[in-house]
Amino acid sequence: MRIAVIGGGINGLASAWQLALAGHQVELFERDALMQATSAASSKLLHGGLRYLEQGELRLVHEALQERRWWIKKVPHLTRRLPILYPIYRDGRRPRWQLKIGLWLYDFLSARKGIGRHRWLNADQTLRCSPDLKAEGLRGAFLFFDGQMQDQQLGLWVAAQAEKQGVVIHQHCPVQAVTASAGVQLQGESEWRQFDRLINVAGPWSNQLLEQSGLPVQQSLDLVRGSHLLLPPVGRYGHMLEVPGETRIVFVLPYQGLTLLGTTEVRQTLAEPIACSAAERVYLLDLYNHYFKTPRINTDILREFAGVRPLLGGSDQASTASREYSMHWQQQLLTVTGGKWTTARALAKQVVAQVAQSG
Repeated sequence: MRIAVIGGGINGLASAWQLALAGHQVELFERDALMQATSAASSKLLHGGLRYLEQGELRLVHEALQERRWWIKKVPHLTRRLPILYPIYRDGRRPRWQLKIGLWLYDFLSARKGIGRHRWLNADQTLRCSPDLKAEGLRGAFLFFDGQMQDQQLGLWVAAQAEKQGVVIHQHCPVQAVTASAGVQLQGESEWRQFDRLINVAGPWSNQLLEQSGLPVQQSLDLVRGSHLLLPPVGRYGHMLEVPGETRIVFVLPYQGLTLLGTTEVRQTLAEPIACSAAERVYLLDLYNHYFKTPRINTDILREFAGVRPLLGGSDQASTASREYSMHWQQQLLTVTGGKWTTARALAKQVVAQVAQSG
C-alpha cells in the first residue's frame, strides 16, 4: 500500500519505519524539522515508568520495560544504563514496604529483559553514592536501574533506519488538511495527494489537524507542558524524588556532564508558547533545594527546555493521566494519540497490525 504518515516525532518516525519494514510504500510529512518538538523535550529516560504501577498500568509498564532493553541493546552509542536512587526520608509519603513491592514488581515485569535488580542502601551507603543529599531524616534509599538516551539523536537514528527501508521523508512540509479517504493537502498546494492509507500521528497537533479538516475528534487529549532545567553537576547517580506535599515525582539526573531537573506537569493550549514559566522554575528549584545541601538559584540555570505531552484525556489531574496510546479509524485514516517515548516502536508495530487488518 501507499501510506502517508503525518508527524516527524518519534511515534511518526517509528511508524513509518515499521510500515516500510512490512513492505509498504511510505511517505512522511513533518511541518518543521524532524525531532524538534515534544520528542526532543523529554526527561531523556528510557524507562518502564515505575510510578505508573501506582495507577495500575501493568500492561504499559511491562511493554515499556521490554522496549527499554531493546533500545539499550540495539543503539548503545546513544543509550546507557543509569543507576537511580529513590531516597526515603522520615516525612516521605510512600513507606519503604510500598516501594519495595513496587520495585519487586518492576523487576518481575522486566523478566529476562532486566538491566539490573533493585537493592536497599542504608543512609551511610546512600550518602556515599550521593554526598550532596541532605542527611537529616534520611533512612536510606532504594537503588534501581533504568535507561537514559540522547532523545533527539536517537529519533534521528530511527529516521535513518526508515530511510534505509525506502521511506521518503518531507521536512518543512505542513499538512493543511486531510480526508477520511486518505487525501492529503499540503500548505500552499491546491492539489490533493491521494494515498491508500493515512496515519495521523502528529502528537499534540493530531486533533487540531482533524478539526481544521472538518473531521470528528474521537479521542480527547490533555495537553500537558513538561519543563526541565539544566544545572551544574551533582553526581553520577540519578535521583527519583517525591515533591513535598504532593504525590508527584521529579527526577534529578546526570546528563551530558550536567544535572537534568524535571519535569513539571502544567496544562497548556496550542495557542500558548511552549516555554518554562517563572513559576515552574521556582517549583523545580524549591524541590532541588529541599533535598540537596548545595542550594541552586536562577543564576545556576545553564539551560531550560519545555515540551507538550499529548496524554489521553479524561483525568482530573495531569499526573494521573494515562501514558497509554489509542488508535481510531475514520475510513482510510488512522489517528494515533498518546503514548510515551520508550514505547514508540511497540506503538508502531500496532499501527502496522491495524493497517494489515484494515486491508
